[in-house]
Amino acid sequence: MSTENLPQNPAAQPRKPRVAVVFGGRSSEHGISTVTAGAVLGAIDRTKYDVLPIGITRDGRWVLTADEPQRMAITDRRTPEVLDVAESTEGGVVLPVDPANREVVYSEPGAVPKALGEVDVVFPVLHGPFGEDGTLQGLLELSGVPYVGSGVLASAVGQDKDYMKRVFTSFELKVGPYMVIRPREWQRDESAARKRIVDFAGEHGWPLFVKPARAGSSIGITKVEDLSSLDEAIAEAQRHDPKIIVEAALSGREIECGVLEFEDGPRASVPAEIPPPSAHAYYDFDAKYIDSTPGVVPAPLTDEQTAELQRLAVEAFEAASCEGLVRADFFLTDDGEFVINEINTLPGFTPISMYPKMWEASGVGYAELVDRLIQAALRRPTGLR
Repeated sequence: MSTENLPQNPAAQPRKPRVAVVFGGRSSEHGISTVTAGAVLGAIDRTKYDVLPIGITRDGRWVLTADEPQRMAITDRRTPEVLDVAESTEGGVVLPVDPANREVVYSEPGAVPKALGEVDVVFPVLHGPFGEDGTLQGLLELSGVPYVGSGVLASAVGQDKDYMKRVFTSFELKVGPYMVIRPREWQRDESAARKRIVDFAGEHGWPLFVKPARAGSSIGITKVEDLSSLDEAIAEAQRHDPKIIVEAALSGREIECGVLEFEDGPRASVPAEIPPPSAHAYYDFDAKYIDSTPGVVPAPLTDEQTAELQRLAVEAFEAASCEGLVRADFFLTDDGEFVINEINTLPGFTPISMYPKMWEASGVGYAELVDRLIQAALRRPTGLR
């Protein structure tokens, strides 16, 4: 008898890969990470993947959250919180630590732990320390779970603007003038550390940009026009990171380029230009995310300039041993030279963020971009590679 029209055993059907979207986190970029998660959750093809949204609260607890992307949007100039979408404030999620077992467990006080099934790949959309900086990546390497984006070393380098610039310099990529004040130096002699900054300004001129060395989304950054506002700027940067970096202002245009890992290796997108925002002193957090200052895509560059920028962006990706994706930020100086400012290994990924916009203009839409990143992660093994 033919079995062609008989019901098939569901257990025999291949299981869809399960994607855990991890977001929120302990850094000052918690809110924008939650916004990014909403966009990614809304874009993942549910016919192709199962999805498990996991939020990390500001105090570091891992919680199950609602799979409701519409609740993860900026509302009334306020970014959302993981707790806004948490299924419970009591329970917690535990990732596996055994590479032979990828099963995620959920537990609540006084209840038997509940197995949530295996996770095949993690899509981390955490920004800043305790997520983008190699810490989560190290946990996932120990667990043997593939993940989107760069590994431990590249993530750490991409988070620390000091060592990032050192890596670029060693690969002969040009960076602008900068200096670093480390925590012990500041604790040992504040006056001497401050004098170093003043001497740096004497050499390179005002304004300066005072930044947390290991933060993103333009949080904690101050454009310092003169000596009178220096102390306040240092205090603001140290509020986010005890290690600060001071950069000389460069005269020129801000140009960005996206790099994406394809099957045959990394490729660069068309570039974008970030024009000076009219309502802000520079391209700060509010300009990026709250007021959504538009970038120009593609950037008005010559064909030769575009090709050179794309080459440099891929070189920066390779120099830091990146994987998956990177946004590379440059200055095109008044004398026509590209100077790399930084890379971002988990760049802003909302639909209005420049990284997705550059790839959309390059022919890769948001949903396809998300899918390509997941597929690239599934192709890569964990461990040394």
